[in-house]
Amino acid sequence: MTPMLEAHNLQLILSDKEIFKLEHLVLRKGEVLALVGPNGAGKSSLLLTLALLQRPTAGTIRIDGVHAGNGNLLAMRRRMALVFQDALLLDTTVTRNITIPLRIRGLSRKEAIHRCERWLDRFGVAHLAKRPARILSGGEAQRTSLARAFAMEPELLFLDEPFAALDYPTRKLLLGELGSILQEMNMTTLFVTHDYTEIPYLARQVAVLFEGRIIKYGSIREVFGDEILDRRVWVPWERD
Repeated sequence: MTPMLEAHNLQLILSDKEIFKLEHLVLRKGEVLALVGPNGAGKSSLLLTLALLQRPTAGTIRIDGVHAGNGNLLAMRRRMALVFQDALLLDTTVTRNITIPLRIRGLSRKEAIHRCERWLDRFGVAHLAKRPARILSGGEAQRTSLARAFAMEPELLFLDEPFAALDYPTRKLLLGELGSILQEMNMTTLFVTHDYTEIPYLARQVAVLFEGRIIKYGSIREVFGDEILDRRVWVPWERD
């Protein structure tokens, strides 16, 4: 498969502390890669760097074979969408939370509304279209955030622990629905989590980040073994 995102010799140093250092990381078109590791491993910093929101100290990032540099960062970012642990919704209606970013990107009002309606329905929150975002439940807010991301029709989707703040029944339901959508859309996705039990719902490939280094990379079974299916899992960053 063709690489959609490729990083070489990528390093980030903040306040004289090395956050991560990677020799090589590839995310191929249509692939969902889970980046997993303990708190403080550098997962979110790496995601922000790959999403071109954090400038690396060293190294290169290529998007669809093109080097991401100062002259094309905005254009590159517009090919991406991000969903964070906090939904980060505007203090307006659910509909406007989705249509405003689309209108800023130059879409007509008709097309923005069409995309909004499509994705609100797909994530099961069409009935919330006129509701103020500030009174949504956690699950409703995250569904709205996901609908906003997919309405952008991104080539690259970044998910930074988007289910961490949700209760277990809500998280499990949303994981199942999102997994089906990612497969249906063949969406190239980097999914960051510290909860390894979420991985099988979305991803097939796993990279384990520990103390800023990728210590293991491969399929779910190669990284965790068959036991992940019933959650009796050896966690790679737990030491004897």
